[in-house]
Amino acid sequence: MLPRPTNDLNPKCHMNNKMNSTKVIILGALLLANVCSAVPTSEAEGLKTESVSQGSSPSGGNQPARLGWFQDQALGMFIHWGVDCPLGSVISHHLVGSTREYQDRFYREMPGFFDPEQFKPHDWARLAKLAGMKYVVFTTKHHAGFCMWDTKTTDFNVMHTPYGKDITREVFDAFRAEGIAIGVYFSPDDFWMLHQQGHPISRTRPEANPTNNPELMQRNLAQVRELLTGYGKIDIIFFDGEPAQLKQLAWKIDPSIIVTRGEIKTPEQKLPGKPLPGPWEACFTMGTEWPFKPTNEEYKSGTELIKMLIETRAKGGNLLLNIGPDPDGVIPFEQTRRLRELALWMLINRDAIYDVRPWIVANEGSVWFTQAKETNTVYALETKVPWEWATWRELTLKSVRATAATQIEIVGQTGDNRCWADESCKATWHQDKDGLHIRAMPVQRLYTDCKWPNPIVIRITQAQPVPEAVPDILESGKK
Repeated sequence: MLPRPTNDLNPKCHMNNKMNSTKVIILGALLLANVCSAVPTSEAEGLKTESVSQGSSPSGGNQPARLGWFQDQALGMFIHWGVDCPLGSVISHHLVGSTREYQDRFYREMPGFFDPEQFKPHDWARLAKLAGMKYVVFTTKHHAGFCMWDTKTTDFNVMHTPYGKDITREVFDAFRAEGIAIGVYFSPDDFWMLHQQGHPISRTRPEANPTNNPELMQRNLAQVRELLTGYGKIDIIFFDGEPAQLKQLAWKIDPSIIVTRGEIKTPEQKLPGKPLPGPWEACFTMGTEWPFKPTNEEYKSGTELIKMLIETRAKGGNLLLNIGPDPDGVIPFEQTRRLRELALWMLINRDAIYDVRPWIVANEGSVWFTQAKETNTVYALETKVPWEWATWRELTLKSVRATAATQIEIVGQTGDNRCWADESCKATWHQDKDGLHIRAMPVQRLYTDCKWPNPIVIRITQAQPVPEAVPDILESGKK
């Protein structure tokens, strides 16, 4: 049975309440960056009027040390899940350009279908940890305006569904128990608020921007405050929309919080052509859709996802890899399988991914590079696959110079193992004017049929850069 609409979900009641709104007395208007208008009485509980500086001090930016911490995390899990999940549609955006009748139907009916009876957040968290993910970013509120926590700002939230429990708290508690850092995805855009106000649903009209919509700004500020003060330590916040005032509030509440989108580069579904200055984060789906897509979906292979991670790290970024749980609260079969393939690769090669920085060039052809932070160890990640098991391959690297103390070997194997080869499989190398020449053979048996399709990583210790080779490498990369 569908839940009976509350006053908050009734546009007529909302408009009546809005007419009876209390007036906010404006003090020191010339000294304040923002002026807040009246808040409807039906929404007033929990909406504390905020005055937030938009300057750089005292709440004005990501701390450099914390940015370094964030860059070390390397790999995160993005979770798109909300009230429209039972439809299997794009999340929120189906409301843009829709009729008022469709919007009324959606907002009235969809909360009644949200009841993930097989939701086990600890299973999600353990899978994320196995896959090597060090942080999670959860969609607490997407553009549709549905809140996945027990908010006092609106009845359009998870507590007014058949499930009736604070899913955000359950997710955060489960991931925190596995030692995974906690991130909030928050949309400043709020289609539910626009619907209540009688505006067309849009992300581009002036009233869709909270800086032009005082009522929306006040609700957003109250919601961000709830999330950052009521759910334990929040390490990261991702503002998918106009971040003005909201990121300043976040830094005011916790100066150590990292603001990703809204402060650093966060490209979606594409990687930059060259390394970006400073930390950044690439956001990718495993298939074509962010939330659950029951049909007509095409997934990237595990190998493609691993190559994406390698390129991202070689260019100095983090990879935020998305899952879209189904209406029952289960991560789809196709997504869990790819995470497990990633888990095996990460178990072997994590040293080339965590706590690394870009090398003097991102790649030489199919070989990508990372450098262990504050050491002279370089990782060469060969993405030309498959590299057949127990087969020699020779690589010539022009940007890396070995020294007398250099040791070179495929990560995960000693090179002394003769169990699978008739000869010593230890890597050999020599240095000359043309570069560092490496000869190596993978012998760690990862599949019964020995057909491992994923990149092989070579560790090079006590390495030195060859900066004079960079122009030729970059030029050859253009061809």
